[in-house]
Amino acid sequence: MTLDKTVASAAEAVADIPDGASLAVSGFGLSGNPIQLIEALLEQGAGNLSIVSNNCGVDGWGLGILLSAGRIAKMTSSYVGENKEFARQYLEGELEVELVPQGTLAEKLRAGGAGIPGFYTQTGVGTQVADGGIPMRYDTEGNVVKESPAKEVRTFNTYGTEQEFALEEALVTDFSLVHAAKGDRHGNLVFNKASRQFAPPAATAGRICIAQVEELVEPGKIDPDEVHLPGVYVHRVVEVGTDIEKPIEKRTVREEN
Repeated sequence: MTLDKTVASAAEAVADIPDGASLAVSGFGLSGNPIQLIEALLEQGAGNLSIVSNNCGVDGWGLGILLSAGRIAKMTSSYVGENKEFARQYLEGELEVELVPQGTLAEKLRAGGAGIPGFYTQTGVGTQVADGGIPMRYDTEGNVVKESPAKEVRTFNTYGTEQEFALEEALVTDFSLVHAAKGDRHGNLVFNKASRQFAPPAATAGRICIAQVEELVEPGKIDPDEVHLPGVYVHRVVEVGTDIEKPIEKRTVREEN
């Protein structure tokens, strides 16, 4: 088996993703979106996708382009964000949505990648997150036709007091798509600042991890102490260059005095 995991193009990297596949996708707002892989998947044509990602991009960018093309059947996210099409499809019964607290979503992915089937957390206890009843799908008339189920709640003695914790199941997907600033041919990855947020857990949760990197280097050129994600978790690497578009969701600048 060769350790060179590079592929020639984003199209080649996503060619075998089938209809109905589940994907974990990196991104925090618009930071760290694997846009070249997303665009290649749009061109490839796979649909009825179940996607796990912090949010769904924005209208016309990131995962938003798959959404507007009608390719996504279900989103598991923590933040609807500024995507008006996301809200429209959700409220009009075209999209199933599973809302998960942000830290819980990251841990569900991390646990899946670590082979841990579930964990208990205090987050959501006493709310619909644990009790169930959050709308997941509406019909065209605006009626709720699917709700989130209730979670198992157990009491644990924590720091000398009895407290309730809800059981959260881990997430494992067929594929994962991530963006990294640098990678080598063995799949070792380095992320840049905020783009690192959901990338490692998303990468490890996918049975097949596909990484787009801005800069591809030879093995040994990345100091082991600088590696954010070891290549053992990565199956395909495609170089996309450093001059790719990196939009800002909400640009805030200080007015000149």
